[in-house]
Amino acid sequence: MITRLRGQLLEREPTRAVIEDGHGVGYELAIPVSTFQRLPEPGVAVSLLTQLIVREDALLLFGFASADERDLFRILITISGVGPKMALAILSGIELERFRSAVLEGDTVLLRTIPGIGKKMAERLVVELKDRLPAGGHVIAGSEREARELGCAPEVYRDTVAAMVSLGYTSAAANAAAKRALTGNQGPMALDELLRRALAAAS
Repeated sequence: MITRLRGQLLEREPTRAVIEDGHGVGYELAIPVSTFQRLPEPGVAVSLLTQLIVREDALLLFGFASADERDLFRILITISGVGPKMALAILSGIELERFRSAVLEGDTVLLRTIPGIGKKMAERLVVELKDRLPAGGHVIAGSEREARELGCAPEVYRDTVAAMVSLGYTSAAANAAAKRALTGNQGPMALDELLRRALAAAS
């Protein structure tokens, strides 16, 4: 899975960027406005964290200026009704800290100011994210705490679920399969191994 891209910035727009690697290949990335605001002028070398979404008809690459942005994106796309497009809209429509505060305080009025977020979605975001967004900390899902108890690193569990969601599994199915894959785990498990086991468990 592509996790970082470094190269020369060829193009930048509020929702997209094109980066050319050292071999003359240009990669187009969908980005949130928050990342766009931190990009230099074209022609300068840049490095972005990435998330690859695999679909039947396309490979979609998303770029982020910070780990917090990418972590939140990965969690958002596991929520029912929130796809990559809406996740980017959330990251573009509100500062990360304001979003975190709104979720922790249950401020659905503020969340509804984000384009595309209605009353029901705002309420769903509060319910599903409240325990995952500790103030000033990184995104932590309840399921990841369970994974840690089973001997799996939270980031490995999170990346496994995100990878399965990108392959078309629902968040519920991905979480259930990952937990089944960890049952009886005797020690630390690498991402590729957990993903392989989880895919087998989901079939």
